[in-house]
Amino acid sequence: MQDTKNELYEELIIAGFGGQGIMLAGKLLAQTAMNCGREVTYMPSYGAEVRGGTANCMLVIADNEIACPVVGKPDSLVVMNKASLNKFAPILKNNGLLIFNSSLIDIEPDVDESIEVIRLPADELAVELGSIKAANMVALGAYLQARGFLDIESAIQALPEILAERYHKTLPLNSEALRRGAQFAAGAIRR
Repeated sequence: MQDTKNELYEELIIAGFGGQGIMLAGKLLAQTAMNCGREVTYMPSYGAEVRGGTANCMLVIADNEIACPVVGKPDSLVVMNKASLNKFAPILKNNGLLIFNSSLIDIEPDVDESIEVIRLPADELAVELGSIKAANMVALGAYLQARGFLDIESAIQALPEILAERYHKTLPLNSEALRRGAQFAAGAIRR
């Protein structure tokens, strides 16, 4: 019988509002995981209106086949706005990971004390790099660093695969944003 204790099975929700690059971050994570030999499911969900409406995606990343792509109780949650925090924080598993955009969320999350919380000023860090649009990559970099089962350089290598060619001019910015998010998470004071 196989030892399943050390096998990866990570359920994640990335959420925010339309226009924050939620789906792009999810696609990049899925592509990175596939490139690294993991099994992946990716399920996007859009609100009624796209820009400004709610947007989230569910991902399952595992070492073995995935039976169901639906995430009921995520191991990890990356939220970019307050509405997403309020919606998804209550379903986060104990001993999970919560990364939230403290640039837009000014409340303390009401989560179990076993949950690791990273307060990430994603918008500010992205603006420092030159574009607020890179906040999604800052958040994804923080997630990759905090979880550690995929590395930043693998995500950077996957960027050209998921970005349309007309956006390849943003590769340096997005690459730097991933690295900056990882640096922040590596030095973050966590609960």
